[in-house]
Amino acid sequence: MKRTTTLLLLFGLIALAACRKDKYDPSINQYDDDQIKAYITANGLTGMTRDTSGIYYKLIDPGKDTVLQYTSNVDMVFTVKSIDNKYISTDSIANHYDGFLGHISTTTSPIGLGTTGLQEAVKNIVNHNGGIARLIVPSRLAYGVNGTGVGSSSNTAGRIAGNQCLDYYVHIIGDAAAQLAYDQLLIKKYIADNNLTNMKQDPAGYWYGIDEPGLSTTPITDNSSIIVTYTAQLLNATIASQFNGVGGTSFDVPDLIPGVRLGLEKYGTTGALITFLFPSVFAYGKATTTIPPNSVFRYDTRIISISN
Repeated sequence: MKRTTTLLLLFGLIALAACRKDKYDPSINQYDDDQIKAYITANGLTGMTRDTSGIYYKLIDPGKDTVLQYTSNVDMVFTVKSIDNKYISTDSIANHYDGFLGHISTTTSPIGLGTTGLQEAVKNIVNHNGGIARLIVPSRLAYGVNGTGVGSSSNTAGRIAGNQCLDYYVHIIGDAAAQLAYDQLLIKKYIADNNLTNMKQDPAGYWYGIDEPGLSTTPITDNSSIIVTYTAQLLNATIASQFNGVGGTSFDVPDLIPGVRLGLEKYGTTGALITFLFPSVFAYGKATTTIPPNSVFRYDTRIISISN
């Protein structure tokens, strides 16, 4: 009887060991790597390299000059999606970051920005102003088991689920000249996409289109007060501010953002309906808390009256 019991116990242990060999029970490192490899294969991605942290990347443009440190100020635009394809943010108008590289991981907005993996990749892989890269960040370097944002299994527009690796496309803009060049590319694409055939570029660098000519020759100067209706918006149609009510609203010209002031003083007359497209340097630049930094602006206005 004792021998029979011993044999049964031995067979049980052998069977249990066999079961364990067949069970997929990976570490989080292995789980992330398996998920990323499957994603790369399923999406036909080529040229991806794995670095020692587990981030997969493809360097599209190595950039030049400045080598980025954690104390460097980084001006960056990006897109991001979770590899389950349930969270996708391809709006590079809203997805801006301008701040210290070492603070990326502590940033809470927009979703997808504040990860240690993105911070590491910008520092160790992209690493130069002007750099452009495709990055796939393991979940353990993203938002881990808890995920982030607000949503549910049926409403994921504002949430990245737990244990999700993230697919980024990042572009490090660089200095002021590079930012202006990038803004001009955005504006030209926006003009083409929206068939704005009457837009012209002023020598200063902003764009304007006179949709209806004015009715007077009264000049607008730094001493003027004007009454207008207007809409100010980002290129993704997010309204920053507007007033289109009867009678308009009044402004003292020196209180306007630089581009609006310059554009109205050069092209504005009573009754004119004008569309402006401003590179970020003519709008709010980096100094903003309510809109993304370095945002290109569209400004549509009708001038109701001018007082000097």
